[in-house]
Amino acid sequence: MIFKKQIMKQLLFSLLVISASLVNAQAPKFGYLNSQELILSLPEMKNADMLLKTMQDSLLQKGEQMVVVFEGEYKAYMAEANGGTLSKVQMQKKEEVLVAKQEDIKKYETEIQQKLAAKREALYKPVLDKVKMEIEKAGKDGGYTMIFDTSGGMILHAVESENLMEMMKTKLGVK
Repeated sequence: MIFKKQIMKQLLFSLLVISASLVNAQAPKFGYLNSQELILSLPEMKNADMLLKTMQDSLLQKGEQMVVVFEGEYKAYMAEANGGTLSKVQMQKKEEVLVAKQEDIKKYETEIQQKLAAKREALYKPVLDKVKMEIEKAGKDGGYTMIFDTSGGMILHAVESENLMEMMKTKLGVK
């Protein structure tokens, strides 16, 4: 009888410990957001887009002027060539000048793309870093296991957990 009471006490104690741990165990908490919509709604991003547009318009204006000059010179060359007023040597020299100007336009187009990409990176990076930091903070403060991004199907925040890469490599025979 004493033996049965001891077993019952231990069993009751075990049940209490298990139920207490289940109550304290936190169920996974998930959240989601559309990061693209969030980022586009930020005043900093709208300002960055406006600055980029202004820069792009300015750069394109110069490129358009280069094209207008080129087209004018090309039309003049064609009129002279068709009029028969140019010798073959003169035609060749004018064609070389036109080809060089055409190459300058192509180089300028590449330069525009590079300048805009660098400016975009400089303007967007602080905004994107700020958003990333705030999402991480919200995930930790809110106790979220994971926060998903509905705009791209990515995980924006995840609780630190065990990396299963080595175990999976071993199971798949990868060394």
